[in-house]
Amino acid sequence: MEEIRRSVGRRRKWVTWIAGGLILALAVAAVVVDLGLRHAEPFLRARIVEELENRFHARVELDSFHLSLVNGMQAEGKGLRIWPPALAAGVAIPTGQGEPLIRLDHFRFHSPLHYAPGKPIHISLLELKGMSIHLPPRSHFEHTAPPATVKPRSAMAGMVSFDLETLECTDAELVMETSKPGKLPLEFQIARLKLTNLASHEALNYDAELTNPRPKGTIHATGSFGPWHGADLGEAPLQGNYVFDHADLASFKGIAGILDSTGHFQGTLRNLVVDGETRTPDFRLTHFGNALPLTTNFHARVDGTNGDTWLDPVEATLGRSHFIAQGQIVRVRSEVVEGAQQYVGHDIALTVNVDKARIEDFMRLASRSEKILLTGYLTAKTSLHIPPGKVPVHERLKLDGRFVLDQARFTSANIQGRIAELSLRGQGRPNELKTTDAATILATVQGSFQMAGGMITLPALEFTVPGAKIQLAGTYGMEGGALNFAGTAMMDASVSRMVGGWKGILLSPADRFFKKDGAGTAVPIHIGGTREKPEFGADFGRVKTDEKQ
Repeated sequence: MEEIRRSVGRRRKWVTWIAGGLILALAVAAVVVDLGLRHAEPFLRARIVEELENRFHARVELDSFHLSLVNGMQAEGKGLRIWPPALAAGVAIPTGQGEPLIRLDHFRFHSPLHYAPGKPIHISLLELKGMSIHLPPRSHFEHTAPPATVKPRSAMAGMVSFDLETLECTDAELVMETSKPGKLPLEFQIARLKLTNLASHEALNYDAELTNPRPKGTIHATGSFGPWHGADLGEAPLQGNYVFDHADLASFKGIAGILDSTGHFQGTLRNLVVDGETRTPDFRLTHFGNALPLTTNFHARVDGTNGDTWLDPVEATLGRSHFIAQGQIVRVRSEVVEGAQQYVGHDIALTVNVDKARIEDFMRLASRSEKILLTGYLTAKTSLHIPPGKVPVHERLKLDGRFVLDQARFTSANIQGRIAELSLRGQGRPNELKTTDAATILATVQGSFQMAGGMITLPALEFTVPGAKIQLAGTYGMEGGALNFAGTAMMDASVSRMVGGWKGILLSPADRFFKKDGAGTAVPIHIGGTREKPEFGADFGRVKTDEKQ
């Protein structure tokens, strides 16, 4: 028993010694870790700043950096700022360019707790939050001389380097400045951005979700960016595919509809070539309200730093109407208001070739009523200009062109009946007025037109039906559909054949007096009233009087 007591006592002493040794070792380890962290934090912070300065050739500031060795090496930093390259070598800050190139609220990363001399520290994921990229205009980089000498890497650069696999960023914004007078910066809100292939010196792969400012909607884009060799981010190669969902066209005053678009782009940020298509099932002018489906296929060149777009071409289908447009869309400012230039919108200048269309599609789009004035096949060529402004689009829209309308027919029984009467009398067939279906009399209409301030002006309109050629001039108001046209109907038949019956027999001796410019008879006509209640005037009983005047 005595021997057993002695053995137990010896074991207690060993346990006590071991426990004490462990406690002492842990205390020493804690001191070592604490000392290591105190030295590692400024060391790694300096390495991060150095790597960024060498990459951007710019001044870099980092407010705070903290390191933890719990569950591997975990690090986080706050208040990172990177200035444009011109400011790195002590160049004076140009007026209006005092903003950092990049601001970052917070970043963090995790790495396994092991280090091999000469090998990089592998970081599988770097998380960024609250990043703002403020890209100066191209002129900033054109006047920025490259650094005369490359800053030598420090001794610690050979001891510690980083191998980054993936970067994820949330809550970011991209602001692109322009040096063009009257142009505003272009701003994008980036909800999510993921970059991969960071370990190589080749292009980065990206997966991004951002909010397009106008029209407002969500863009999901995937592709590659870089490699970025120069100072100007706008000159870096960029390519990818995009999906633009649920874009609200109401962002532009005067139009409405929900647009979806898909496409591919490539080039540089300052010079992107974009091929895509759009679908707007409910496109409409908000002032009128009638909606039509609109689809487009387009090839465009885009300056992604300011939003300027050159369309070459856009192939569009509105309802059943097909047309092709070319031109440009640029963002502009308004005049100075209370000491500051206010943003108005876009200046749109296009040439439009309507090669296969229905006139009723365009008239329905520009009408509050479902009832349309005219049907027929339309071809036209016109210039289109929509200057920026606060008034509705239909009041800002300016058109100047020529058109041909074939197989035209008025929807108003009153007008179509009078057109049929002109045709039958012009052919010398007045006895068929009661038996002929007026809807079978189709016309060809052609002429020049201008549109401004919501008013369509037709200075020389030629309306041709079998037996008659009608020459008109007048206006059509988009607001209310007011009609105001006057002109002359040149009839093929003589006045006696045109009038017919016993009145025609009486007028036979006078036929030679009513011939004019090769026509058998000239009849004065006018069209007035409104689109819903048109009025047509052609007084055959006054032909003789009008001709003598």
